[in-house]
Amino acid sequence: MTSSEVRIEPSPHPAVLFVCTGNICRSPLAEGVFRRFVEQVGLSDRVFIDSAGTGDSQVGQPPDPRALIAAARRGYELPRRRARQFLVQDFKRFDWILAMDKVNLRELQALRPSSYSGHLGLLLGMAGRPGPTEIPDPYHGSIWEFEHVIELVEQGAEGLLAAVRNDLKRGATSPY
Repeated sequence: MTSSEVRIEPSPHPAVLFVCTGNICRSPLAEGVFRRFVEQVGLSDRVFIDSAGTGDSQVGQPPDPRALIAAARRGYELPRRRARQFLVQDFKRFDWILAMDKVNLRELQALRPSSYSGHLGLLLGMAGRPGPTEIPDPYHGSIWEFEHVIELVEQGAEGLLAAVRNDLKRGATSPY
């Protein structure tokens, strides 16, 4: 499934959402990296992947050109999509909601319904090793900051893929 497809009905497949501030830099990079990781292990048809932003100032914009360049340099393809804002309904659609930094996580936690039983946390929290816990916003930086973001995303994506694969092996399906 692609991020351009609207997922209205709950799915038996795990659904992963990456969230940053504007949905033009970090979360599309995370979506592209994780989509590649999922493809490499043959699970593309079993995992739904999307991204969103907590803010609305960049809704409708394509990914930042520097994100596209950095991704291409490392062999990743970003989804050809427009930024969207996170919606409370996303808690009904996604089993895994991963924020890029603590500010985004706090905003999501404030919206989290008490009934949400999925995973809400930091993407780098999935890395399972010491090091940075947040993925810095590269928006005001150079292409090198975007490439650094990809390196950090790869660390978190490895752990996330292992967790999603474990859920699939156990036969866990979306409770939604």
